[in-house]
Amino acid sequence: MSRISDAIRDGNGLICYVTAGFPSGDATVEHAMACVDGGADVIELGVPFSDPVADGKVIQHASQKALEAGMTPAKVFDIVERLRSRTDAPIILMGYYNPIFRMTEATYTKRTGTAGGNGLIVPDLPLEESANLAACCRGNGIDLVQLVGPTTTPERMGRIAASSSGFLYLVSSMGTTGARSELDRRAPELVARAKKAAGKLPLAVGFGVSRREHAVRLREAGADAVIVGSAIMQMVADGRRPAEVREYVRTLAGRGP
Repeated sequence: MSRISDAIRDGNGLICYVTAGFPSGDATVEHAMACVDGGADVIELGVPFSDPVADGKVIQHASQKALEAGMTPAKVFDIVERLRSRTDAPIILMGYYNPIFRMTEATYTKRTGTAGGNGLIVPDLPLEESANLAACCRGNGIDLVQLVGPTTTPERMGRIAASSSGFLYLVSSMGTTGARSELDRRAPELVARAKKAAGKLPLAVGFGVSRREHAVRLREAGADAVIVGSAIMQMVADGRRPAEVREYVRTLAGRGP
């Protein structure tokens, strides 16, 4: 059984992203725990990388500052261990393939599982090149979450969903990550199409989600969970306290005004 799938299977899931090491490792732990306390079902922990091609300026900035402060994949695993000592919420590492390749897929997945992580998201690894990493993940009891987007054909969506575990990650709009005031008007139709492809696998939707009404609209369209990252990281960049992040997450989770 997948702890990640189980955490969001009720159709009201919330996945919150924080960049590891921004502005410090200690701050990452406190902000992640604030998300959990606010109602996040899953923590997505970003592994800083020098060329984060899928991320917008907010997360790019956070990643660059974390790298400048000395954050490494090994230190990310330390953060996972610290979080695991404080929460049972599933933890997913979101990172690019180059650091995984350099460490080797076998070592990276083993260290993820040993630290207490439950899954990986690798946005720059295409389906056709993911089989070995998926096998390493299975061998270490963790999920490899695959992504689909607006231009993914129904046939390819089905193949990607069949290879994904934990959930199917739907990128709801073209471009990079970043909070948006309005969702793409085509989002509900895209969610319905991805939900059909996902079958029994939960569907989580990210990119641009920043408001409670976004979450409600996507869930009404069939999403099992929404993913919020840039809006949280903008708060961190602005120096907002963990307590303020917690209250923001509460609104996303429907626990606050």
